[in-house]
Order: sequence, then structure tokens, then C-alpha cells
Amino acid sequence: MTPPAMDVVLREVTEDDLPVFFEHQRDPEANRMADFAARDRDAFMAHWTKKVLGGDDSVLTRAVVVDGQVAGNIVSWKHDGRVEIGYVYGREFWGKGIATRALSAFLREVAIRPLYAYAAAHNVASIRVLEKCGFTISDEPLEPSDAPEDGVPGVTMKLEA
Repeated sequence: MTPPAMDVVLREVTEDDLPVFFEHQRDPEANRMADFAARDRDAFMAHWTKKVLGGDDSVLTRAVVVDGQVAGNIVSWKHDGRVEIGYVYGREFWGKGIATRALSAFLREVAIRPLYAYAAAHNVASIRVLEKCGFTISDEPLEPSDAPEDGVPGVTMKLEA
């Protein structure tokens, strides 16, 4: 039996979303998969309120809402002359096609190409989401500030025009 389709909606991020995003980013399995260390609450809130939501017109944020619940977020930003994207979802939303549907919708909002994304090489699920949305593995090196410090290999993904 096929599960019912979930309603996936992108909307503007509000400050009320930040506690949910904070919990998503501190999940140990999500940290391992993304090869990204969780921030403590103060650092997380400062990052989101000042840097992500702080008025930089090059940053686009969307909350991903599934059947009325905040499932995660997608963000694009400029870094070293290129536009990058990233996303984080609560573990209860993994493996249901939500990330692919949400990223597809987000890419219709972001007209800039090329777009870049980084994934830890062991994060096969995230790499697959990016591939389903048209990203391909790029041989362009990551800038030093993007490279993980723990030696975990990563993959740069690129979406062309």
C-alpha cells in the first residue's frame, strides 16, 4: 500500500521557526550525515538572526512545512563569488521524498545558475536528492573555508543553467 502524499509547502522563515531548526541541527545523526557540528543555542540563534535573517539580500531562506509541521529549511547564500545552497530536515522527515520535492520548489525560486552544494561523501541520501534535482558532481575544488576540518571527504555538487 502506497502511503498518502504529504503536502510540502515552502514559506518565509519566521523567528518562531528557529527553535525547531535548532533542534534539527543538533540531532547527532544529522550532524554525522552532514559532517557539520551542531551549534549551541546562543551561537545558533545569533547565526540565524544576524547572518541568515539579518537583511543580506543575497540570502534566501525557506521553511519547509509538511502537513502543517515545520520539517526543515533550505537556504541559499553567496560565498566567494558563487551561490551555494544547504538544507536541514528533522529526522522524522527523512526518506519520504520531502527533501527532493522541497528542493525542486526552491530551485524554481532561485534563478541564479550555477548553484553549488556540498555534501559529505558518505551522505548518499543528500547526494541523491541533489542529483534528482539536476545537480552533478563537480571537479571544482572547495574553497578552504568550505572544506571540513576533520578530513571527512566531501563532494561538491553543481547545478548548471
